Amino acid sequence: MQKPDALDIFFVLMLRTNPGLFRTVRYTIRMPDTLPLTNQLLIAMPTLRDPHFARSVAFLCQHGEDGAMGLMINRLSEYRLGDVLAQMNMHSQIAAVIDAPVLIGGPVQPERGFVLHSPDGTWESSFRISEQVSVTTSRDILLAIAAGGGPRHAIVALGYAGWSPGQLENELYENHWLTAPASARVLFQTPLEERWEAAASLLGVNMFQLASHAGHA
Repeated sequence: MQKPDALDIFFVLMLRTNPGLFRTVRYTIRMPDTLPLTNQLLIAMPTLRDPHFARSVAFLCQHGEDGAMGLMINRLSEYRLGDVLAQMNMHSQIAAVIDAPVLIGGPVQPERGFVLHSPDGTWESSFRISEQVSVTTSRDILLAIAAGGGPRHAIVALGYAGWSPGQLENELYENHWLTAPASARVLFQTPLEERWEAAASLLGVNMFQLASHAGHA
């Protein structure tokens, strides 16, 4: 299937116009040709103190001349998937689906919803990033998950992390991040609280040792 050059975002959550009122809006994100940092993990160095990104791991969905866009994969939100489904007038009878965690994808536009998943199935608005990972933003994938179907592995996240042109390269130059090839095991199987260390271990790096050295620098 040919890759789309844009990703339509159909499910947008928690956009409050009045207390208790939620609505769905459609956005479009341009998806440029892949570049070297697409499909990489960004691993925050222990010295990165920004509260949004401290000890975070982000999966880079795109990286190009216009900047970069990624989803954090180890930040738990206050919501469960059952909450998200209910806000979109969807329901599930499956306890594991209802109680599934929803992640904070990043600080930018937290009303936007993304599903990062193994490339199973065909979805209305989906972008295949690699042989192991796709990102989908259409409602049909949530309907499938609610019914007990959908991709074998999936992460639902609200919001995203964005970098303006040259910003990410500058942060890498200043040693704020490590980069590692994306690992499906880290993305989908490693417990959230272990993903920072597990991602660094892909490079043979022990984050606790780094943190100790930084603390004595």
